[in-house]
Amino acid sequence: MSTDIPDDLTKGAKTMTLADADFATDRREHDMASALLDYWHRIKAGELGALPAVLGLVSLVVLFTVLKPGTFLSTGNMANLSVQAMPITILAMGLVFVLLLGEIDLAAGVASGLCAAVLAKLITDAGQPWYTAVLSGIAIGIVIGTAIGWLVSVLRIPSFVVTLAFFLGLQGVTLRLIGEGGTVPVRDDVIVALSNKNMPIWLGWALAGVCAAGYTAAQLLRWRRQRVRHLHSKPVEFVIAQCAVVAAALLISTYVLSLDRAPSPLITLGGIPWGVPLVGALLIVCTFVLGRTAYGRHIYAVGGNAEAARRAGINVTRIRISVFMIASGLAAVSGIVAASRLNSVATSAGGGNTLLYAVGAAVIGGTSLFGGRGKARDAVLGGLVIALIDNGLGLLGTSAYLSYLITGLVLLLAASIDALARRRRSSTGR
Repeated sequence: MSTDIPDDLTKGAKTMTLADADFATDRREHDMASALLDYWHRIKAGELGALPAVLGLVSLVVLFTVLKPGTFLSTGNMANLSVQAMPITILAMGLVFVLLLGEIDLAAGVASGLCAAVLAKLITDAGQPWYTAVLSGIAIGIVIGTAIGWLVSVLRIPSFVVTLAFFLGLQGVTLRLIGEGGTVPVRDDVIVALSNKNMPIWLGWALAGVCAAGYTAAQLLRWRRQRVRHLHSKPVEFVIAQCAVVAAALLISTYVLSLDRAPSPLITLGGIPWGVPLVGALLIVCTFVLGRTAYGRHIYAVGGNAEAARRAGINVTRIRISVFMIASGLAAVSGIVAASRLNSVATSAGGGNTLLYAVGAAVIGGTSLFGGRGKARDAVLGGLVIALIDNGLGLLGTSAYLSYLITGLVLLLAASIDALARRRRSSTGR
């Protein structure tokens, strides 16, 4: 039997290009116009990312600047705003990991309060050095997260029920540790400096320059690797513009925080608060873990489809336990920063609206409540939105009930945008 293949089919096979393959889009070259067009198509398909949070930030800044032009953009208020946002931002950063799996951790706020109470008691009553107290507080947070994760993943108890039980129980532990109506002062110089002391101005500029240069180098190196491997990449003009925006934001923020904001001409007060680099370092680490490691890809896979991830060989139980450990560990850091800001820890630490603001920050920033979508930067953007609302309304002298109403409406709007975007993605097959 003859097995000759016609010449035209042979030529067609030989001349087949990657454009005919399923992964053609991964190797398609972009120019600036096509990149912007693709971005517009993704927005129409429901892939909004951080766009709503960025627009919200810009709108709030413009609004409060118009309403309080002499106060809102003052150097003192900008420094207060950065310190005010730190505890919520760190707590929200940990919750992003849990939300990526479509789970919830209602105990994160009170866990932060308990860990801060442990730190304060070790420093004040036991006379332990700050580093021992910090490590102990974070270790307690990780133990709490491990227990929650085990109950959720192994015993299959819904995370809402488990974390609600821990929400109630941990408050009792904090109350027993501190005493009813009690407050434990935090006087350690290193801990207090996180929220109440500033970096030397030269060090702030040096750090901003290193971060801007490092981010630019990382983005250009990534673009270069993609080009060498003939993978889909953004146009270099787009990458440079993105790096320029980030560098400008870093340098402008450093300039504003470096200005003298002392109320009296007899003293000088300027520089970046020490807690800001801590938030930046956590953001870099969390972004790297989620975006550049197999573990991060496994988190997204489990959040997108747990059964498919299990069939692909991913240990779903281990992933679930680990995200609760990360959330509670970062909750401990958040509690320590909050204790630094207040110079004390009370029985109500981490209670009230702490958790609600943190969840709201993650969702407002762009993390989906349905799992599978979100980034560490969402916590920073959402935390700034929450802090802006609280700060701006405080400057306007707004009643407390209005502050709650407005914050609740913003969170509801963010959740509605998330739900509508999810429906849009489903209808377009993304």
